[in-house]
Amino acid sequence: MGNDARTPAAAASADFEEVQATQQFKELRKRHRSFVFPMALAFLLWYFAYVILAAYAVDFMSTKVWGNINVGLIMGLLQFVTTFGITGWYVSYSNRRLDPIAADIRHGIEGHEYDKSGSSTLGGGTK
Repeated sequence: MGNDARTPAAAASADFEEVQATQQFKELRKRHRSFVFPMALAFLLWYFAYVILAAYAVDFMSTKVWGNINVGLIMGLLQFVTTFGITGWYVSYSNRRLDPIAADIRHGIEGHEYDKSGSSTLGGGTK
């Protein structure tokens, strides 16, 4: 399998509070939150709009579009489409904007660039 075995010494000697204080980590957290929070809010609004319409706008949701297919069915299926779309968008965003920074941080930790006895060489988080 593709599971890399890591020696516990690399992670054990890392000062994770120092890593979290670096500019790289702060940028990673900012980029992650700037995507996840607005997208979660938008999806929840879309989901609750569907539920509220289904409960209180029955005439609108039962409007026939084509044959036995109505607005409610189309909107329900679009819930699945948007879920997969958001997932794909997040994977793409993560590959481009998050993973390179996370890989740099991970390599710094594994390379003992953040150790409990010294200072970091990445991202400006010196002691």
